[in-house]
Amino acid sequence: MKLYITTLGEFDIKADGQSILRDSNRMYKIYRLFEYFLTFRNKKLLPETIIDNLLSYSESDDPKNMLRTQIFRLRKIINSFVPKNDDASKFLNLNFTNGYYSLETGENTVIDIDEFESFIQKGDKEREYDINSAVNNYQNAINLYRGLYLSDKSYEVWIVPTRNYYQRLYIKTLYRFIELLKKNEENERIVSLCEETLLIEPFEENIHIELMEALLRIGQNKAAMNHYEYAFNLLEKEFDAKPSQRFINFINKINNNSSRKSDLDISAIKKNLEEEPPIGAMYCSLEYFKFLFNIQKRKSQRNNQNDYLCIITINRSEKNYYESIELNKGVSDVFFALERTLRKGDVFTSWNENQILIMLHDASESGIETIEDRLLYNLRKYTEISRNEIRLIFQPLILENTVL
Repeated sequence: MKLYITTLGEFDIKADGQSILRDSNRMYKIYRLFEYFLTFRNKKLLPETIIDNLLSYSESDDPKNMLRTQIFRLRKIINSFVPKNDDASKFLNLNFTNGYYSLETGENTVIDIDEFESFIQKGDKEREYDINSAVNNYQNAINLYRGLYLSDKSYEVWIVPTRNYYQRLYIKTLYRFIELLKKNEENERIVSLCEETLLIEPFEENIHIELMEALLRIGQNKAAMNHYEYAFNLLEKEFDAKPSQRFINFINKINNNSSRKSDLDISAIKKNLEEEPPIGAMYCSLEYFKFLFNIQKRKSQRNNQNDYLCIITINRSEKNYYESIELNKGVSDVFFALERTLRKGDVFTSWNENQILIMLHDASESGIETIEDRLLYNLRKYTEISRNEIRLIFQPLILENTVL
């Protein structure tokens, strides 16, 4: 018979597959003491150290005597684990030598954390030359991790370093395991692995990302989007702040992947191309304006459209210029006026610090005077520029000397 001790997750001791722990509130302190010795097994422990970690809040006037009593009871429990007429040293042995306590484990006692580390070490050695064997060892290690080390002891300070060690080892092994699965293109397995892991480590951002990437690789774009929304809300709620920029930016990868893999859904493509509905005319860079200008000029030549180029020259007086600075006005106030004066099909750009170019689409010669009046009125209204400081020139696009 062998004893199998579980520590990753809930604490348990099994023999022949059956738990041999007694479910009793009176046993809590004894099992707690056993977990302490198990955590520091094969190490020499001073009674004073044990008292500081386990009995510092005790109201007892004689904590050393209390410890001796608990250890006496623990020895009786340990002896009850060993089959009659069997060598106790092959299982568990709690010694007191030269003023130190020490719990020693024998060959017939198996502890999950020892197996956990053994599988990881094998996987690390094999992953460079035998991927399949490394994958199996990593999988065995991952299967053993069912939660934080001694997870029922949430508030014990002495347990924190050991717990953090195994948690970090688990996460590091998980990512190494995922990398091997990527090489084998086992994306379905990565999805299952990440989903199982998130039940234990729900706030590990990178696991969420690995899951979504695997979903994208198998074409599950909608599932990736659903998980992104779930994970974003989960992480934001837990940390009372937005997740990392890497996580936030992952939505772009999902959207791009969805766009590439859709079956030429023209509605979806159009939706991706469209910007916010414009308020009025569109401002663009000079280079883009040149591109649009030449495209529109070709269309005008072919379709006999009435498109015009307008040049606005503004020479502010020194007095008005400094007043504009005080009012935080400059080129931007002119743009604001143009956006609300021109039509949605019109485009404008800055030629230099005093001149603005406008391309008017489908503007008849008879309507130019109306457009000019409206421009002058709104420029004076929104910018407080006087009439004699503004000069407007209009010219049809299809004239041979209209070159940009």
